[in-house]
Amino acid sequence: MQSALVRALSEQARLPVVDETNIDAFLIPASGEPANAVLFFTGDPKQRPEADDVAVVLPQILQAFSGRLRGAVIGRGAEEKLKSRFNVVVMPSLVVTRREHPVGVLGKICDWSEYIEKISVWLSPDAPVMVASGGPKAGIVRPAKEIKR
Repeated sequence: MQSALVRALSEQARLPVVDETNIDAFLIPASGEPANAVLFFTGDPKQRPEADDVAVVLPQILQAFSGRLRGAVIGRGAEEKLKSRFNVVVMPSLVVTRREHPVGVLGKICDWSEYIEKISVWLSPDAPVMVASGGPKAGIVRPAKEIKR
């Protein structure tokens, strides 16, 4: 279940809600659309009330980068399946992509200046793309034994 502010993003700001079945189609820009997008991973609003703060800021970010960035909300049911693909570790997070490749992730709520500074860098055509994480690696070392997971 999404909060009222997150629902307003799709209803009033007309941001699509995407999931694992349609995210690839969303990430390929239509003719005339910018190649860059921002994906909003909200997390559970009961556990992550700061998602409402990010929901307020997201339309302002899209306005600040008008014509250079488009947005979507990741459906709650798809977040777990998609978070490793987009290097999301904490929720809420905003993921900036160039086509299907993530170029940066901003977790939780940030200062406005941080949004502007980092997103400006990530929108550069030569900004490096992120590599999907292989997940956490833990090593346990005992005398004469090494166990890696």
